[in-house]
This record gives sequence, structure tokens and C-alpha cells, in this order.
Amino acid sequence: MASDQPPGQATRIFVDADACPVKDEVYRVATRYGVRVYVVSNSMMNVPASPLVERVVVESGPDVADGWIAERAGARDVVVTSDVPLAARCVRAGAAVLAPTGKLFDETAIGLALATRNLMDDLRSAGQVTGGPRPFSAKDRSAFLSALDVAITRARRGPRPRLNLARPV
Repeated sequence: MASDQPPGQATRIFVDADACPVKDEVYRVATRYGVRVYVVSNSMMNVPASPLVERVVVESGPDVADGWIAERAGARDVVVTSDVPLAARCVRAGAAVLAPTGKLFDETAIGLALATRNLMDDLRSAGQVTGGPRPFSAKDRSAFLSALDVAITRARRGPRPRLNLARPV
């Protein structure tokens, strides 16, 4: 999907807000950098009264919020989500993608994350008890704050050129 963001546009943060435990941290960091935040969910959610923060309520339905984010995220943007398929779509669009734990989804990590997600989904469908994610911790929150700071700094510099590792013939 193409971004609606023209080249040179300011960095934005898109938050997949349903069940996101680090929204307050995003607001604080965004305020420090003067970065616009879109808090996307399919239900009403409280957001700070700030010209930098916009609440986006989409229709209910599977992946509607994900679609809204993926259609807009581009090379100078940061996306916060724990949804691996959404992360993959945004990585393909060139956005920096962070999980609430601070884990960076990038071109090298997204394939493994998708494969693991699909395997776990198949196991659950087959009746296997796979457990859930470990509880969110203060260490996760700290790692996220650090990763968000780095992601915004890099995004503001602009997209990195992709390496062409193919040898000339």
C-alpha cells in the first residue's frame, strides 16, 4: 500500500491502540519531539487534549484499524503494534515498527516473526495449549521508551537506502 505522506513530510507515529500498554509513553515521547500521533482503534478511547494527538475510531470489523494504519504508514513513520501481520505490512511500506516491548520489527526480523505467529496459530487451531505472551513488565516499558526514541531519531533522518547485495555479473 502506498503512503499518503509526501517526501520530506514530518515523522508521524501510528498506534494500534486496542490493548496497547504503552500509549502514555508514546504521548510523552511524541510531545518531547513534536511528533504527531494517530491513536487508531475501533472503539472510543481517551487521549490527551493535545494538537499532536488525534484519536481515530474506525468501524468495527476484523483488521479495519490495521488497514487504516497500513494504508498511511510510510518511510518516515513509526508504527507501534504487537500485531505481526500489520507489522509486516508497515515494514514493507518502509515504516519503523515497534512492539510495545521495544522489539523492532524490521526486514530481517519480520519473516521469522510471521512464521512463528503462523505456527502458533496452527497449533492453537489444532487444539494445542500454547500459552500466551509473558506479562508486560517495567523492563519492557523501559526498552520500549529507548527503542521509540531511537526509531523517531532515525525516521526523522529519512529512509535508509536499501543494500543491494547482488553481485554484478
